[in-house]
Amino acid sequence: MQQIPRSTIERIIAPVHRFINLEYTGGIVLCCSVLVAIIWANSSFADVYHHLWEINFSVGFAGFTLNHPLHIWINDGLMALFFFVIGLELKREFMDGELSSIQKASLPMMAALGGMLVPALIYWFMNRGTAASHGWGIPMATDIAFALALLSMAGKHIPPSVKVFLSALAVADDLGAVLVIAFFYTENLNFVPLAIAAGLLIILFAGNRLGIRAVAFYLIIGLGVWAGFLLSGVHATIAGVLVAFTIPAVRKIDEKFFSSNLRRLSDEFEKDVPKRGTFTTAHQHHTIEEVKTLALAAETPLQKIEHALHPWVAFLIMPLFALANAGIIIGSDFFTAIQNPVSFGVIMGLIAGKFVGILVFTWLMVASGLSRLPENAEWKHITGLALLAGVGFTMSLFISNLAFQNPEYIEQAKYGILLASIIAGSLGLTMLKLSR
Repeated sequence: MQQIPRSTIERIIAPVHRFINLEYTGGIVLCCSVLVAIIWANSSFADVYHHLWEINFSVGFAGFTLNHPLHIWINDGLMALFFFVIGLELKREFMDGELSSIQKASLPMMAALGGMLVPALIYWFMNRGTAASHGWGIPMATDIAFALALLSMAGKHIPPSVKVFLSALAVADDLGAVLVIAFFYTENLNFVPLAIAAGLLIILFAGNRLGIRAVAFYLIIGLGVWAGFLLSGVHATIAGVLVAFTIPAVRKIDEKFFSSNLRRLSDEFEKDVPKRGTFTTAHQHHTIEEVKTLALAAETPLQKIEHALHPWVAFLIMPLFALANAGIIIGSDFFTAIQNPVSFGVIMGLIAGKFVGILVFTWLMVASGLSRLPENAEWKHITGLALLAGVGFTMSLFISNLAFQNPEYIEQAKYGILLASIIAGSLGLTMLKLSR
């Protein structure tokens, strides 16, 4: 097949484009952001780092103004887009993916359930009776970007079904984290903005049922839903997931209609005598516009939005979130600083809890005959994945900011998240490399 000729600038940026499209690049960029945050927070410019995220920004019009520090705009604003993309992935998986049937979803859903319950119980047990017990949700989440990046580095001998299983498990894990945030980490409710947001959501669902496919319709009204949730006390990121479920996920035409009409338009384009030079004829230009319309009808708005937003989430939002939240101070007393119930609870929950929960619940499903291991996968692969799932960086940091008001607890949770993610990632990667 002939390739489209590339301009000089396209040839220059081609390596960058290839790097961005590698499946593990998001994890690499995220890792670099974490390292930059830690180095910056422990350098002579630490004051600049901490003051930067406290700079206030105001957005508003006609007497309505939102005024928040930069870190709030990142955690409640940009991360709503992160959760929006998670919502799109969830809807796609439920409709036509690894969670689309009970047979497909049972194993990763139960594995994810075990990987949430056991870590939460371990953390709660270690912090029961204290104000820090509210942080039981911190070790429940798996960072899908880091986990998939490490899995890709494990080698080409890993069966593709293992990656699919980890992806499905992480998606189910994300669903659990969203529900935990919605039901257990929501502040006092203000029902007026919540009612307005609910009304806007009804409009979005109605637009879906009426066949509205314009992306702008869903994004503009979705912005209103986000503002309503932000003012209501329900965490604004939940709005991202709910709006995502209103996005149309059906095509207007099927493959047969698309391919037959594409052939017809291609024939018409070739028959017309082209003008000399770089311009097409009026009829050829009309044909090109028809091809564009045909292509839009053949893709779902959900996939279109997900594909467009994924690079922004992977290479801007998540790294920026890590940069703003991962700046923990690592001094000579680091190992003394982690000797507290919060850090220990997070570490044991992410490393031991995730490992035991995923492995035991998977074994119970397989042993009972309700499910079977993914194709070509062996228990050593599942063991490696159970360890990798202990990398709970992004979502764990996010929940720690919701769970605690006490800055000391937040800092202790960050220590635990960082150390647990390093240990779990190293153990999981080693186990998978040895699974040849």
